Amino acid sequence: MKYLVVIEKANGNYSAYAPDLPGCVATGKTVAAAKARMRAAVAFHLEGLAEDGIKAPKPASSAEYVEVA
Repeated sequence: MKYLVVIEKANGNYSAYAPDLPGCVATGKTVAAAKARMRAAVAFHLEGLAEDGIKAPKPASSAEYVEVA
């Protein structure tokens, strides 16, 4: 499955979250570090859901850039 991950510039680092997985977050000093940590966070989050007998939510979020003239 592919989940949307939003990465935002913060004060001195980057923060990331997955809208379809509430509470699943990560940070990193670089975008690459935030992505890597988020990949691990998503895997850990899904493992926890499975251990608790909770079915993983299907990815439903999407993103798109909108050009404004």
